[in-house]
Amino acid sequence: MRWRQSRQSRNIEDRRGMGIPRGARIGGASGIGILVVLVLAVVFGLDPGALLEDGSLGEPPSISVTPDSPQGSPGEDEPRQFVAAVLGETEDTWHALFEAAGRTYEPPKLVLFSHAVDSACGFGQAAMGPFYCPRDRKVYLDLGFFEELRSRFGASGDFAQAYVIAHEVGHHVQNLVGIAGRVREMQSRTSRAEGNMLSVRLELQADCLAGVWAHRADKARQILEAGDIEEGLNAASAIGDDRIQRRTQGQVVPESFTHGSSAQRVRWFRQGLEEGVLEACDTFRADRL
Repeated sequence: MRWRQSRQSRNIEDRRGMGIPRGARIGGASGIGILVVLVLAVVFGLDPGALLEDGSLGEPPSISVTPDSPQGSPGEDEPRQFVAAVLGETEDTWHALFEAAGRTYEPPKLVLFSHAVDSACGFGQAAMGPFYCPRDRKVYLDLGFFEELRSRFGASGDFAQAYVIAHEVGHHVQNLVGIAGRVREMQSRTSRAEGNMLSVRLELQADCLAGVWAHRADKARQILEAGDIEEGLNAASAIGDDRIQRRTQGQVVPESFTHGSSAQRVRWFRQGLEEGVLEACDTFRADRL
């Protein structure tokens, strides 16, 4: 991926090296325990608000953090530069798409953290993987996840990492246009199985939106190199629910899927990549996922 030529976003909030107070724990919600959250650690987080909050949770506690060690200067921090460049590419793409629709795009902040982090949706841990919090409109990322993506899931390459970021920004887009809120409201009135299916459709749409971003950004600024698309599709396949379940529990339970199978995730990411239009991402009306 030709990311070094990209404009670097300033919407980076670097909390690496900041400690969470001893004894702090991840917030919970009735009906879903912390074990479930950690099982989802290997999958990109669908709106942790849906996992960590309910009507009784209220506002998360205010936690002060103190630096454990100073960070290097931004100029010496290539991983941070990469994230800022990818985020900048998403901003430029979504600004243009929203403007064409007569709307204003409000970009998310991206929080870099190490080990654990306090968000408006509760405490998050690195084991949860990257996630988006709709309460504060921020994407949270521990850069160590990229190494896990490579070593544990066999998804290497810078565009695989860019796909991760673009997927979470896709959740931000869903939040801005009201799709995420409507899905959460519908989930509150349905069975768990029906709620899971809504979650799958939301996640697959975020995959498709990541594909639309890649298509538009490459058309405008030629960011893709040979092998990049294969890296992204491999990453989408690697974190399908069926592959995750087969690896972690030895069996596949489709009715418990919350993100979609490997084939589904590849299909919708590819659809966004090939079509490059938002209309291609209507997973909620699709007869076939």
